[in-house]
Amino acid sequence: MNIPRTLHVSLLALACAAALPAQQNANSQPQEPPVPHLSPGSDRRAAAIATASPQPATPRVIPLTVPKQASLQVALEKEVRVRKVGQTVSARLVDPVYAFDQLVVPAGSEIRGEVTKIEPISGAKRTLAGLDADFTPAHQVEVTFTDLALPDGKHLPLHTSVTPGSGQVMQFVTAPDKDSKKTVKDTASEKASQAKQQARDQWNNAMKQLKTPGRIHRLERHAEAQLPVHAQYIPAGTIYFAELEDPLDFGSETLPPEKVAVIGGDLPAGSVVHARLVTALSSATTQKGEQVEAVLARPLFDGDRLLYPQGSRLVGTVSQVQPARRLKKNGQLRIAFHQVVLPDGIQQKVEAALVGVQAGQDANVKLDSEGGAEASTPKSRYFSTTVSLGLAAIAGRGDPDAKTANPAGDTSGRVAGGAGGFKLVGMVAGALIQSRAFGYTMGAYGAGRSIYQNFLTRGHEVVFPKNTGMDVAIGTRMSAGAEPASAGSAASGGQ
Repeated sequence: MNIPRTLHVSLLALACAAALPAQQNANSQPQEPPVPHLSPGSDRRAAAIATASPQPATPRVIPLTVPKQASLQVALEKEVRVRKVGQTVSARLVDPVYAFDQLVVPAGSEIRGEVTKIEPISGAKRTLAGLDADFTPAHQVEVTFTDLALPDGKHLPLHTSVTPGSGQVMQFVTAPDKDSKKTVKDTASEKASQAKQQARDQWNNAMKQLKTPGRIHRLERHAEAQLPVHAQYIPAGTIYFAELEDPLDFGSETLPPEKVAVIGGDLPAGSVVHARLVTALSSATTQKGEQVEAVLARPLFDGDRLLYPQGSRLVGTVSQVQPARRLKKNGQLRIAFHQVVLPDGIQQKVEAALVGVQAGQDANVKLDSEGGAEASTPKSRYFSTTVSLGLAAIAGRGDPDAKTANPAGDTSGRVAGGAGGFKLVGMVAGALIQSRAFGYTMGAYGAGRSIYQNFLTRGHEVVFPKNTGMDVAIGTRMSAGAEPASAGSAASGGQ
């Protein structure tokens, strides 16, 4: 009875001894790691952080700083008569100021500055102006802004420099809506149209806060500008792009991990972002294929989800450009954005088009339905040319009742010819100089100059200075993948 039990135990021990080396060999062989499933954008970065560290995600502390070189768009609150260096100017913020995802300075906040320089007039410019009966040509005036008043009554000192090309009365131009049937596929287009209307409303509300002159006052200023000697005014509503030379600090905020994780997530259809141009553009000098950058001036939200914080960048290229040419052929410019770069360096490929842009009122810029910009010639050129031709005809006509030509001509004809040639100075000279040839010559000169300027000379260029505000519609994302462009911190809100 003991012998079989002893034999059984011995056999079991031998079997275990034989299996032990096999088990050791199996453990010594390397195993293939599982292939990870890559998630797009910030989710992949969060997964990598979670794999490297077993600790739970912690909230992020975000500095609320408006960085150096950020642009403040301000508009003069009331008309300024240029008198001397050092005189104060009062303005209002046209656009609100954000830091990362927080509104730190609302639109309409008061900002004060001063005239820092009045450029002298060169001899050549003064001579040309004198030939046009203008003996007080306009000076170039430099303005800087030094004080920002917050809603709580606190004042922040500013150090700014005004972007070249700003300092003009502007309007907000939007692209026309496409004619299409309302289907499910048109949801993005409808939302983009709503966003464009909201942008127009915001612009109009900002302009209503300014003491812009009425039509009668504008006519008075225009009539005064025709005088040989007149004062110089900067009209209310003139917009300046003031770049910060020192950052503005508004403390910090704590961002929960779940809000950090959705930054750079999927975009809702019809998303429109408000950005400012980093690259100055002109149809006269910009080349096709040249890179264009813009920085988001406001964060983009989808409900409560932060998708793109302030400081994210749009990157694109100039897809079409046509300089202005003779015979009043105006310039054209088309840009296309194809990439969004978040403040932490994550890149996302997108399809985006320009749907709204700031432009000077005198530039007469218009957008087409695809976002292309083109300068247009005002129809008033036909009226002004007709008036000049009419004055020349009056100056050249003779007295129908006279049997012989009067060398002195008709006084009204001489005055009309002088008005066509040299405005008020020409009118006075025509009344005093008893010469029909003088009146006819002045009328012909005015008519010829009007035809040349309105129909034969070079057309207008499309010019967008640095920091020009624009609305960009972001369409379908081209690629769900995302790669970091450079090492950075997700908590950064800089530009």
